[in-house]
Amino acid sequence: MLSVGLIGYGAIGKDVVSYLKENKVPGAKVEYILVRNLDQYEEAVPDGFIVTDDEETFFSSGLDVIIECAGHEAVYQYAVKSLSSGSHFITVSIGAFSDRELYESVIETAKRSNRKLILPSAAIGGLDRIAASSINELEEVKLITRKPPAAWRGTIAEESVDLDTISEQHIIYEGTARESAKLFPQSTNVSAALSIAGVGFDQTEVQVLVDPDVEHNTHQIIAKGYFGEVELTIQNTPSAENPKSGYIVAMSICKALNNLISPVVIGI
Repeated sequence: MLSVGLIGYGAIGKDVVSYLKENKVPGAKVEYILVRNLDQYEEAVPDGFIVTDDEETFFSSGLDVIIECAGHEAVYQYAVKSLSSGSHFITVSIGAFSDRELYESVIETAKRSNRKLILPSAAIGGLDRIAASSINELEEVKLITRKPPAAWRGTIAEESVDLDTISEQHIIYEGTARESAKLFPQSTNVSAALSIAGVGFDQTEVQVLVDPDVEHNTHQIIAKGYFGEVELTIQNTPSAENPKSGYIVAMSICKALNNLISPVVIGI
């Protein structure tokens, strides 16, 4: 049995717990959940595992895998600690790795601990193709992200556009993946994942739009290189609890867990 710990119990964490309780990943079980304030969760979490705000208890529990679904700050706080404790570390807040020093530190810890940093596809697709393409010359990688106005509330998008009255698409950012990952930490982790798979943060082009005509969080990938060309469009249904994310993220985490257990691994 693969023992699993979660950092964070928001929309993504709840979906992961639900899937594992439904045995969607046979052989994996949530044992512990680390939260910031235990008092907020004691009555909201189903039975079957331990919820704690005590880091020592969590990291000394011998977990096989620790899953981060609590934001960039949690990656800074816990990535190295998770790997050092002997656990594989799955993170969806991949944008944190736009910080070179953090990424290098986490990679070095993974090597030293003989554990893996696992970056699931989450809200994006085609990472297997991009990663394979990077083996030879990869000339161009571009990401165009469109989300409906509700997905941009609480972000810097509100500084440049009125989300209540917007009637046509509006570009809120054009530049590199490194900068976009810092500006939109909850909304452009996809650009970070694409960068790590392909040509890097400073060579990956990103365009970010508020679009009142779309109902789904939409990501378009364009890549060209020695392998040929690929253009891929992904439309994710936003989570009702957190429209900045989508339901596919928890499903992708479960696939990553299944890859650690199953004798058959698909799409690597």
